[in-house]
Amino acid sequence: MSHDLIIIGAGFSGIGLGLKLLKKGRRNFVILDQAKQVGGTWWVNRYPGCACDVQSHLYSLSFAPNPDWSRHFSPRAEIQAYLQRCVTEGGLEGHLRLGTRVVKARWRHSRQQWEVTDEHGKVRHCRVLVPAIGGLSRPKWPDIAGLDEFSGQVIHSQQWPDRLDLSGKCVAVIGSGASAIQFVPRIAAEVGRLDLYQRTPQWILPKPDRPIGPIRRSLYRHFPPARLLIRLSLYLLLESRLPAFNRFTWLSAFHRRKAMALLNRQVPDPGLREQLTPDYAMGCKRVLMSNDFYPAIVRRNAELVTAAIDRISKTGIIDAQGHSRDTDLIILATGFRATDPVPEGLIIGRDNRDLAKQWQAGPSAYKGTTVHGFPNLFMMLGPNTALGHNSVLLMIESQFNYLLDALRFLDESGAASVEISRQAEDRWNRELTDRLEYTVWNQGGCSSWYLHARSGRNTTLWPDFVHRFRRLTRRFDPDAYQVNTRAP
Repeated sequence: MSHDLIIIGAGFSGIGLGLKLLKKGRRNFVILDQAKQVGGTWWVNRYPGCACDVQSHLYSLSFAPNPDWSRHFSPRAEIQAYLQRCVTEGGLEGHLRLGTRVVKARWRHSRQQWEVTDEHGKVRHCRVLVPAIGGLSRPKWPDIAGLDEFSGQVIHSQQWPDRLDLSGKCVAVIGSGASAIQFVPRIAAEVGRLDLYQRTPQWILPKPDRPIGPIRRSLYRHFPPARLLIRLSLYLLLESRLPAFNRFTWLSAFHRRKAMALLNRQVPDPGLREQLTPDYAMGCKRVLMSNDFYPAIVRRNAELVTAAIDRISKTGIIDAQGHSRDTDLIILATGFRATDPVPEGLIIGRDNRDLAKQWQAGPSAYKGTTVHGFPNLFMMLGPNTALGHNSVLLMIESQFNYLLDALRFLDESGAASVEISRQAEDRWNRELTDRLEYTVWNQGGCSSWYLHARSGRNTTLWPDFVHRFRRLTRRFDPDAYQVNTRAP
């Protein structure tokens, strides 16, 4: 079975690209996803309190607007329902192959095509392969001695069971990042005891979330310019935060004061406040938002543990100070393998290159999209396309433009394949490294998931304004590519 494109992943990238392809009259494509429903991370992550930290009217596709968001920051289920609605209303159902995990994608040079094999043994071929799996698809399990020996249940926040009874139980949460600050307040009143193991305190701002009333939703529905004005104002507001991250860190002083005011107001114990106060620059790690995390930590049944974990026994956790705390259940809020997003053996390019092995020193790509050695491969949300200051969907839509123009070039030129040159990719990444060197993400005094563990490179974030990335990806640039004009 041969297709023009195969897209791996049915999240925002896969669904959005599918809608764009249909609007361009391109119908010979399929979207493969191992999940039972669409949504990507918004289908898989089901922990209590899961929600977006970007405003709803900016965290949606510009060409598939939703005037009926119920809150300024949408909960998980509403985002997933929005994506399902995009599929239904956009006519994408016939292009979806859900419950279909890709086990290998290999470039066949003799055919100038990708050969994609799924878990059921079915083989498909395509001219262009689009991995749209994102950086938050592989949960990160911590390397803690004895974790496999624990007699109770261990779950990762990304793999939260549909039915999890925590009533009266002693629960240990390892990690205090973006997932933990959302689910900890939801379970704190339910559990008998909550031990939160914190390695590093977080900068936490108040979350300005509230319902969007029916009158305003009706206005957005019947007068689209009002919704567009809100979207534009949110974009400009978030875009204005970039200088505080990439050059002038002193500009974050106002937000630091807001974060400290929240901490001082909600945590009366000075000793606990000290444990929850970051000692690194704001923005070095992802800035979080919550109105109820600190109140959950000061509950009588909660304890913040800042001592490092030494090992896990059959019955609980032993910290570096030798204190042992028995627990019934361990919840891992340890994030994702964002800097190692592709498992070994999944994507094999020209000359039998394994993408995961090629990226052992950290992922790198040209414009976050194409990789030398992997012809006709265009990845969505590749290296250095995540954002620390704005909605990542703006970056995804920029990549749509680049890919669609590349398809136009392939059609009009009669080329069989395009592959980014080594020189162009290296030049792009040298410039990225130079721009990232003095940002708060590299110089803020913390260790974050933005940085690759082995190389120390920031392989995650785009260090410039979104509009610059949009301009750089507006047109496909064949001069940067090796163009194979015919099949061998």
